[in-house]
Amino acid sequence: MSGVVGTPGSGHVESTFFDIDDIVASEHHVPCRFEQPVAGLGFIDQTSDDDDIQEGTKLELPLWLAAALRSRRRAIVNVELPKQYKETYREILTADANVVDLHKLGPYYYGCGTKLLMFDHPEKGAVSKSLLEVV
Repeated sequence: MSGVVGTPGSGHVESTFFDIDDIVASEHHVPCRFEQPVAGLGFIDQTSDDDDIQEGTKLELPLWLAAALRSRRRAIVNVELPKQYKETYREILTADANVVDLHKLGPYYYGCGTKLLMFDHPEKGAVSKSLLEVV
């Protein structure tokens, strides 16, 4: 069964509902910053005793939760790129991808990277290009 995962930002990512690799890739945690306060969700921030999440709070959330909190209708969180997709790592991969152990960067490097493309990032094009070139 194939369906389309939510479409935060401007793109969409094809997903297979029963694909275990897709499920595990969506569990990858990404850094997020809350753009507005959220009542009753404070339990996910283990560093705080507050019942609510305050604006500006930074947490690492699973991709599936980040996608739910960042949709076209609501922008509760801003999803940031994990370090393995930032420019420094892309330069290393461009220099010599044969010696980089992608499994150490994340066992689902391509799956997570593809899912990150559904969010609007200034580096979205560069990440996409990097994923294609490192294959």
